[in-house]
Amino acid sequence: MYFDDIRLNTVINIPPAVIDRQKMLDFAFEYDNIPLHTDEEYAKTSPFGALIAPGMMSFMAVWAKYLEVDLWGDELVAGKSSKVEWLAPVYAGDTLTGTATVTALTPRNKYNGTVEITITVKNQHGVTVLTNVTEAVVKRRTK
Repeated sequence: MYFDDIRLNTVINIPPAVIDRQKMLDFAFEYDNIPLHTDEEYAKTSPFGALIAPGMMSFMAVWAKYLEVDLWGDELVAGKSSKVEWLAPVYAGDTLTGTATVTALTPRNKYNGTVEITITVKNQHGVTVLTNVTEAVVKRRTK
């Protein structure tokens, strides 16, 4: 989809992502090896009461589902920035669903523009667990 075809406040539903325990542990041991993510006994004594998924793993699980939608197709030039805020813990077995909303459109030049997408992710209980604001550079129709 070209930048010129994108509309502000468009909402895209993101397919559900299930947090698999083994994938969660594998990710944690490789990329975020702290006891809260890898040590069951330690995690039981934490305010969370159990192991929680690394924040980036939770985000990436939803991001992978967002990419399946392939909103921009071949018109995507590149990602520009991304900011994630973690608001509630994510546990093994949680099902995360999200929406992506077009929150800003900024023309850059005659070839492309920046699209800001705000992603809101909730667990199966309706609790917002994270938000993300991402900017992508998308091709414009050239005349």
